Amino acid sequence: MSQNPPNLRPDLAQARVPDDRRAGQPTIGMVSLGCPKALVDSERILTRLRAEGYAISPDYIGADAVIVNTCGFLDSAKAESLEAIGEALQENGRVIVTGCLGANPEYITGAHPKVLAVTGPHQYEAVLDAVHRAVPPSPDPFIDLLPASGVSLTPRHYSYLKISEGCNHKCKFCIIPDMRGKLVSRPAHAVLREAEKLIEAGVRELLVISQDTSAYGVDRKHDLSPWKGGEVRAHITDLAREMGKLGAWVRLHYVYPYPHVRDLVPLMAEGLILPYLDIPFQHAHPEVLRRMARPAAAAKTLDEIAAWRMACPDITLRSTFIVGYPGETEAEFQTLLDWMDEAQLDRVGCFQYENVAGARSNDLPDHVPAEVKQDRWERFMEKAQAISEAKLAAKVGRELDVIVDSVDEGGATCRTKADAPEIDGNLYIDEGFESLQPGDLVRVVVDEAGEYDLWGHVKT
Repeated sequence: MSQNPPNLRPDLAQARVPDDRRAGQPTIGMVSLGCPKALVDSERILTRLRAEGYAISPDYIGADAVIVNTCGFLDSAKAESLEAIGEALQENGRVIVTGCLGANPEYITGAHPKVLAVTGPHQYEAVLDAVHRAVPPSPDPFIDLLPASGVSLTPRHYSYLKISEGCNHKCKFCIIPDMRGKLVSRPAHAVLREAEKLIEAGVRELLVISQDTSAYGVDRKHDLSPWKGGEVRAHITDLAREMGKLGAWVRLHYVYPYPHVRDLVPLMAEGLILPYLDIPFQHAHPEVLRRMARPAAAAKTLDEIAAWRMACPDITLRSTFIVGYPGETEAEFQTLLDWMDEAQLDRVGCFQYENVAGARSNDLPDHVPAEVKQDRWERFMEKAQAISEAKLAAKVGRELDVIVDSVDEGGATCRTKADAPEIDGNLYIDEGFESLQPGDLVRVVVDEAGEYDLWGHVKT
């Protein structure tokens, strides 16, 4: 088995639906780009289409039309979205565009004037209207118009669960609020009911996502919803506690480090939710954070991290950072490296700053040259890799719970509680894996460690 799995590209998903099309059934294809939040939008669109009698095609050729769900966060993502639209036009010819890039329809139609329609992010009804115009529904009332199970773009044993849309932050490098609007939280009972349905359908791990998970319910003034004979508050702590009672792994993503995050950590120590926090720190120098229009209390953050680890020693901390932000000096970058030495984060991603059309950071002075950004990115990742390697080496000999993602003739690819799918590492089982199936939860003993991955055997 190779040391690292192939790049599965969560930003280029294909629908996992059986190809059971009946003769003459209208068929729609889907290409889903971007983040897991966009993936959830794609799943909802496809589920609605299935319920209306459409078949879902895994490729362009068998589809009457193709929906391309785009990403528009970075210029590189915009270019990839335009490329995907062009490919869909070439291979199929009938293309409907939606998603974040759809917030700027002239940008799309300027490059691809032959697209059938353009809609913005989470505009489900507009997408369905465009599909109806392009490919009128023709349901069989005895087959199609039955309650459809959800269409999933992820393996059956895990699923993303979006709890809110939009964001109230005004970070200078980000245009998400312009594209997706201000925070809009779903009612607590709606989220919990969806979580229940997913688990009933076989999901073993819920990946909780939003633009700002910590802020869930702020817009609703943390109102109460009826739930199981009582009430539940629209607050991330209450929501996490209730989801933790449903019997699946619960993993929190995009958690801003508000003070009330410390209330989530005891739930992790109790085993109700996974001891995993995905927190976008972005930088550590207060002046860079100020220029980003983000909270600038990196020293206080170190104190919070220490408190989280005191309350839950097994907690895994994941974060993302930006290097080469406009005005970043070598001294400011060195502060980030020094902060990393102190914080000892378990999982780290890093991006080189790039301008995004419409972002306020474009107008900041002293943009960092490309070669300097590349050099800082390499130095940062070298630091992060060394920390990761040391932390994983410390796990050799330990017993860990893992979830099985896939099994082939070479072995089983699994993840520990410290690993989110597609973005973190894996644990590989090379022997005694023959009876394992995707979705199995098993206890393993760690035998070896690499820079990002582990190897182990099933405990007998």
